[in-house]
Amino acid sequence: MRIFLAEDEAAISGFLKEGLEEEGFAVDVVGNGRLGLEMALANINEYDLYLLDWMLPGISGIEICRNIRKTNKTVPIIFLTAKDTVDDTVFALETGANDFLKKPFAFEELLARIKVLLRNKTGDQSIFVTENIILNTAAHQVTKNGKPVELTQKEFALLEYLLRNKGNVCRRTRIIEKIWDIHFDKDTSVIDVFINSLRKKLDDTGAESFIQTLRGVGYRVNNKA
Repeated sequence: MRIFLAEDEAAISGFLKEGLEEEGFAVDVVGNGRLGLEMALANINEYDLYLLDWMLPGISGIEICRNIRKTNKTVPIIFLTAKDTVDDTVFALETGANDFLKKPFAFEELLARIKVLLRNKTGDQSIFVTENIILNTAAHQVTKNGKPVELTQKEFALLEYLLRNKGNVCRRTRIIEKIWDIHFDKDTSVIDVFINSLRKKLDDTGAESFIQTLRGVGYRVNNKA
């Protein structure tokens, strides 16, 4: 999943980006309010969640939030701010934010809030089954024939994305944007490496792969799988 982070303090944005990427998210960072607003509106349906610092140079996070809500009413938005009064919290929520986290905060708390909002957005489904493979997002575990399979963070995120879109074509450009912090005009061959790794770990020997390749387009896990 892809997260938009608007934060002008480089130390904070760098720490959050690294931590979130370790959890399997793709993260775009911007440190200026005007550029943030431009990026947010230009890619309004590309992000699964927005993290907005309230006080940004140029344009505030409040204004970015207001403009996002004019087009997208449902995407989760979390404010990160040093403001700490009840009035500030109420104002942020009335502006359109889903949550409000006061600085300084623990990364674990932010991560928990992100997961709750994304779970609410995508529905409560946390277990995905295909053939003899089960992916449990709540436990962050994959099993094959009842036995745990060790996946890297990116492998897990890629498999989850494919299973969430089971039956639909997952285009290479969408995969690279959702799972990696790489834009569509870059080389997408990195996907092939991870698809091959998933197949080696999860396919039955001699059997057709449960991940179907659509040459020049992308990949699909069939509904019958």
